[in-house]
Amino acid sequence: MLMSLTANHFELFNLPASFDIDKNELANRYRELQRAVHPDKYANASDRERRLALQKTAQINEAFQTLKNSLTRGQYLLQLQDIDVNDANDTTMDNLFLMEQMELREEMAEISHFEALNDFLNRMEQKMQNLDKTLSQQFANNDFVAAKDSVRKYQFFRKLHEEALVLEERFM
Repeated sequence: MLMSLTANHFELFNLPASFDIDKNELANRYRELQRAVHPDKYANASDRERRLALQKTAQINEAFQTLKNSLTRGQYLLQLQDIDVNDANDTTMDNLFLMEQMELREEMAEISHFEALNDFLNRMEQKMQNLDKTLSQQFANNDFVAAKDSVRKYQFFRKLHEEALVLEERFM
């Protein structure tokens, strides 16, 4: 088989460990790897080879899901630097951001019509797009401390966006 089970996600796809990746190249390599290790190709192989094919297929799927998404890719890059974004002991956050969190949660709780919700969703999407740009610069500069802070902010905006989408379903 083509790859090691111990390769990191970037190595698996033969991509540089970078926040900025070519998503088309990622998708092409994903399809190539899936074809190479698809369990059907190992139907007549030994139990061990079939098991390895299944493990590698799962590894490829997990790596692809992680790398195709900006937030999870950022989290993974930090993990490769031994930085835990979700460290329960690290509760430090920028006070202005904490205030913004409270204000946005209050705003979302008061949304009563579709137009306001649509505006709110658009603003959350814009905040995430801005964080994509910020993270790109931070990772390019190896500023992992700042990137950790940005990833944590991104997690908040993503969660708020998802909660707003649930609210949108209720309005429909």
